[in-house]
Amino acid sequence: MYEEQQLYNDLVYVIFYGGITFLALVAGVYMLFRRGNAIAPEITPPLRLRRWTAAFFALVVLGHVWWALLTCFHVISDPWIAIIVGAGLDCLTLVPVLMVTLLAMLQDRRRPLWPVVVAQVPVAVILVACIIYRDYVFVSYLRMYILLFGIVFMITMAQAVRQYGRWLRDNYADLEHKEVWQSFVAIFVCWLILCFYIMIDNSRVFAYIVQVNDIVLIGLLLWRVETLQRLDEQGDTDCQATPCEAEKPIPSMALSAKSASSIGQLLEQHCEATHLYLRHDIRLGDLSKAIGTNRSYLSQYFAQQHTTYNAYINNLRIEHFIRFYRESVDSGHPLTAQQLAQQSGFRSYSTFGMAFKQRMGQTVTAWMRDIDGR
Repeated sequence: MYEEQQLYNDLVYVIFYGGITFLALVAGVYMLFRRGNAIAPEITPPLRLRRWTAAFFALVVLGHVWWALLTCFHVISDPWIAIIVGAGLDCLTLVPVLMVTLLAMLQDRRRPLWPVVVAQVPVAVILVACIIYRDYVFVSYLRMYILLFGIVFMITMAQAVRQYGRWLRDNYADLEHKEVWQSFVAIFVCWLILCFYIMIDNSRVFAYIVQVNDIVLIGLLLWRVETLQRLDEQGDTDCQATPCEAEKPIPSMALSAKSASSIGQLLEQHCEATHLYLRHDIRLGDLSKAIGTNRSYLSQYFAQQHTTYNAYINNLRIEHFIRFYRESVDSGHPLTAQQLAQQSGFRSYSTFGMAFKQRMGQTVTAWMRDIDGR
């Protein structure tokens, strides 16, 4: 096994190591104490996610400290025990907090954290066995267990992210700064880093790459936190402590035809006729209150119509765009697509473009060219 304390004779590595420690410290202080958003000032990130991210950055700093104490200052004289203790502290602190941080990115509901804690018990048992028996076979057991647990967690996390995406489409009309794909990127990068830690043996190159991985994680988490819009601040009060009604299982008995027809009429009167769909950030709860029904019935109505709340609102906005664009062309004063998209309720032109192509089967530019050339 590589003697890591030799690295501390490498001045370049020491500077690199210390710089990353300082970077993690600054990032943690920023996450914990800054209430604004430096990367995207218009976004208010989730406070819970900021705190967990700050905790992870703090553990990165502590991890650098304890590895320096173990391998440079020899607080434990036996190199084998020192490396086992350092690796054990990483596994029992950094790994679970990173997993909880990933879970905190999903704002549809508070997921239980006890499985992550319980999963660390075998890690602690194997580490104690390593120290007592000084047998490298236990290190192999530890690697296999962490890899297996990582696979299970990543599969679970991927399913949770997909569920989160469905919840967003069922409850929010505007999905800007709520993108699900960014969470998939975070999961994928963390998975690659976990595999790298487990599968590659210690070496001087490995030690440098570990520090690069720390930079990647710090940058990735900063980017994800700063670009994720806080939802509970805008959500219904009854959705902040418990799972939203839209997330609860829908009763097996579907809406009657009369109830569905009534909700359809209410939507025509209080949403379509009043152009309520043009309001930015309108949520399922807002619409249900406006038409005088509850979230559960409205969710069931959209499910029976084989659509989602997001698709319903976006279709109304696209129809609004088409109607006003035709009128502007007929009047001889056509407006730009960007202007009309914003007036039609879309915050982002890119979001409008994707919704338009999904609805119309062609790009906005191609559709406008057909209209202008008629």
